[in-house]
Amino acid sequence: MLPSESGGVVEIGAGACGSQRASVRAMKIAYLVNQYPKISHVFIRREILAVENEGVEIFRCALRRSAEQAMDSVDIEEARKTHAVLDAGWLEMVRAIVREKLAHPGRFIGAFLLAIRLGRRSQRGLLRHMAYLMEACVLAGWFKRERVDHVHAHFGTNSATVAMLCHELGGPAYSFTAHGPEEFDNAPLLGLREKIARAAFVVAISSYGRSQLFRHADASQWSKIKLVRCGVDQAFLAPAPAPMPGSRQLLSIGRLCEQKGQLLLIEALARLRREGLAVETLLIGDGELRGPIEAAIRGGGLEASVRIHGWADTAAIVKALDESCALVLPSFAEGLPVVIMEALARARPVLSTFVAGIPELVVPGRNGWLVPAGSVDDLAAGLRQIFATSLEQLAEMGQRGREDVGRQHDIGAIGHELVAHFRAAIATRAEPVGPRPGTAAQA
Repeated sequence: MLPSESGGVVEIGAGACGSQRASVRAMKIAYLVNQYPKISHVFIRREILAVENEGVEIFRCALRRSAEQAMDSVDIEEARKTHAVLDAGWLEMVRAIVREKLAHPGRFIGAFLLAIRLGRRSQRGLLRHMAYLMEACVLAGWFKRERVDHVHAHFGTNSATVAMLCHELGGPAYSFTAHGPEEFDNAPLLGLREKIARAAFVVAISSYGRSQLFRHADASQWSKIKLVRCGVDQAFLAPAPAPMPGSRQLLSIGRLCEQKGQLLLIEALARLRREGLAVETLLIGDGELRGPIEAAIRGGGLEASVRIHGWADTAAIVKALDESCALVLPSFAEGLPVVIMEALARARPVLSTFVAGIPELVVPGRNGWLVPAGSVDDLAAGLRQIFATSLEQLAEMGQRGREDVGRQHDIGAIGHELVAHFRAAIATRAEPVGPRPGTAAQA
């Protein structure tokens, strides 16, 4: 089986008279995610559909199904197409282990030793990594049956671990996208250096993210770390943005958790209320901090001006953006939030923080404002700046942001770029360049 110049795969076999025949089938890529589809990971779904739109066949895999209820009809369809490893059941998993051990004993031992080495230095321990090996055995059988040419995982955490172990068992070469911040915060515990070394290539979603991957990879591996940004689809880019509303409503979108900083936003809004400025604000999202955030809203006397919507589908998010004058995202830790791209795509300026890849898109004075993360004083000052800016200026900033997103984050162009990387990886068919089983891996 050889790669064709067009990116498909040429199969060559003997005909009835001994002559050779060649046929071309579409390149087949397995996408592997811990949970898919998931409300907060809509960027993965957009990427999969964009790659599929390039004529690539996609085999969707998740280690387990998401417990969240899908909001978009397209996510419901994606869930139907997705194969979850844990759905296979324990009996099938045991059979997969026996099959791989008998069929490729040397490779199985190598994968077993690799799982032990990773487990000993991780927070999740040996038992969890034995489960990852079991999942890798299941996937190895699936990928062989489906004739998968390459595996791409999202996040450098457990999904990348399973993809790496599957490759060690003799499965397809793999790549993965590292989003941050978890991969960078826990790089040694996640075996990030080894995952990079064994991968065909690695994707960073921002220049900042690429620099962090450089930190955790040998310099000889830097050339395989590619910058491929997350994308925004036509639901945000195609319709003309609504005129800037006169209501001055603010919008914040994201999981209600510590790292998104919504508690500080509520504190800043309460401070502005005491100054006589009641700012109408809508929070879209849900999460473990919903109770404390609701308590903070009551404590600040903000019940009349601050609402929590919960999760919303794409249409509702577009509508909320069009009805708002700016997006506020006071995050402490990020990669590069897709909600910022979505807001700018709808020509709404953004107030956010000097964190990770955010300054690569939000440029103060051009399309938004940036403040130091964790500072209520600076966040409150940023909110005052929004209200000191005329609607005409807000509209101009939003339009510049829309142009920036169209240039850097169009999902169609991103899908085309990824397909080129997949095609190159399949053509290379390189053996893993990382430490072989039995050798000491670098921490």
